[in-house]
Amino acid sequence: MYVHLGQDYIVPVRSILGIFDMDTATLSRHTRGFIARMEREGRVVSLFDDLPKSAVLCETALGERLYLSQISSVTLAQRVERVRAGEFI
Repeated sequence: MYVHLGQDYIVPVRSILGIFDMDTATLSRHTRGFIARMEREGRVVSLFDDLPKSAVLCETALGERLYLSQISSVTLAQRVERVRAGEFI
C-alpha cells in the first residue's frame, strides 16, 4: 500500500523509515546536519510551498530519500496507521 505525501507524491508504506515533525526535529544540530548532508547529496525532495511541516525518510532502490512535506507529521502518521490497519485513504 501507498501513502500520499503531498503534491502528487506517494511512497510505499514499507519504504518509510521515519516521519518527523520539522518544528521539533530541527532543534537538534545533528538533525540539521543530516538534512544539510541529504540536500548536498541531492536526496531531498521538496513537497511544500511555504515551510515544510514534516520530513519523511524513506529507503528506496537508490538509497535513502528525504521528503519534506507541507502535511503535518501527525496526519502522515495517521495515514500510515490507517493503511496498515487495512483502511483505504
